[in-house]
Amino acid sequence: MVSVSPYSSVRRKGRLLFSVCLLMLCAAGCTRQDGRDVATQFSETRPQEFFQTSVDRMATLAMHDNLESLYLLMNKLYLRNPAEWRKSGFVDARSAERNVRNAIEQQTPLAQMGNRRDLAALSYALSPEFLGDRVGAFIYAIGSMLVTAHGGRLEFFMTDQINPKFVSNAARNIEKATWLLSQRQNANGELMLFSNEISEEGSNLSFATEFGKIVARLDLLTQMLDERYRRIGLNYAQSLLFLNFLPVQ
Repeated sequence: MVSVSPYSSVRRKGRLLFSVCLLMLCAAGCTRQDGRDVATQFSETRPQEFFQTSVDRMATLAMHDNLESLYLLMNKLYLRNPAEWRKSGFVDARSAERNVRNAIEQQTPLAQMGNRRDLAALSYALSPEFLGDRVGAFIYAIGSMLVTAHGGRLEFFMTDQINPKFVSNAARNIEKATWLLSQRQNANGELMLFSNEISEEGSNLSFATEFGKIVARLDLLTQMLDERYRRIGLNYAQSLLFLNFLPVQ
């Protein structure tokens, strides 16, 4: 029979107690950290978000991200086509960018486009007849088209409705515009705007990548909107099927 030293037994119990205490401290630390994270996120919530569904919030964030992608593309296009911002009459590219950005977000006409917006502006910006700042006109046209497709709003709430068909159409229009951007030439056979580049020195597809992000967000939003309206119809059908009375308040 093997005898167990009382000292060894005490040591094992001590190690066990230490392990349990350590686990409890870690769990408490994680709980406090999670609590702080939740509290921080809640404190950053704006009051108007209480009037948004999850789809409304997603649409708002997608619109913000899509416009930011457009502004990034505008900056890249001005860098590759510096002669364009000079046609706008501004002292530098940053001022030209700010002017386009304000026109999109405030939904005001861009001076060089007359009263053209969204699709009319897009066709004009890529036409040989247009002799102004083609970068600013192109970005403004797409930005105004996005806003129009979302019902003329940049932020969305429970009372707002977004037509998923128009959002999907906007995605397809951007795909076409991206292709035209890389193909449309002037009378001299030169590209109207330099964007993507594939040459022996290497390739630069950052423009196509950023446009692809916009299209992906629009397609995802379209699916979310379709599902929301499908569920509304399904819930109504279920209420009729099970003869449930509809709430009145």
